Amino acid sequence: MSGVRATARVVARADGRGGTALPVLESEGPLALRRTRAHGDEAHVMLVGAMSGPLGGDHLTVRAEAGAGARLRVGSAAATLALPGQTKTEARYDVLLEVAGGGELHWLPEQLISARGSDLYVTTRADLAASARLVLREEQVLGRAGEEPGRLTSRLTVRIEGRTLLDQELSCGPGAPGGWDGPAVLGGHRAVGQLVVVRPEFAERPVTARVLGEGAVLMPLAGPAALVGAVAPDALRLRRVLDEALSGLDRGDR
Repeated sequence: MSGVRATARVVARADGRGGTALPVLESEGPLALRRTRAHGDEAHVMLVGAMSGPLGGDHLTVRAEAGAGARLRVGSAAATLALPGQTKTEARYDVLLEVAGGGELHWLPEQLISARGSDLYVTTRADLAASARLVLREEQVLGRAGEEPGRLTSRLTVRIEGRTLLDQELSCGPGAPGGWDGPAVLGGHRAVGQLVVVRPEFAERPVTARVLGEGAVLMPLAGPAALVGAVAPDALRLRRVLDEALSGLDRGDR
């Protein structure tokens, strides 16, 4: 028995009046995109899960594109819960982001929770023009309360003008490489997250690598970008760490 195949797509374009229009807002199956109240010149879209999943065998794809001069913020209404399905095959969840010159995209979904017995492979790929801006947050929670996690593999790739700035993969849970939950990887924590911030001004004034607190670090990338990596005991504390890191970058902390 095969799983569900579904795609959601949003395209943002500058409307010529100082705002951002959404000429494309398409979704199907368990993926539902909803326009929400805009803030200034920034269009807001919410990703709503219309069904449970992803389940084993599902293949879900979300595409978000910010055109030249457009500003787009995409969030989600609730956490995504990876669950076991009727098939033994893995589920896939692909996120494809594109930002044109002068465009800006904030990709800020809620956490992805890997439930016991699930098997999910997530890919997030961002392709940017040289003058594009991006804020991308990823958060994974390994297992529900009192539960061992499923198998979760997450790959994150960021490219500017075709040049790779970041390409990393993390695999956790049963069957993952040995020691995934040991001190060399997660140290017993069950929440892990990344924050990628791409801004043209970082090319001239890159951030300084430093520890942000227990379990979190800020690192410059080989380009106009910064990466925050963090682990935490739970989702609430992980979110707090990533929010504080973003606030610091917004203030100009280097």
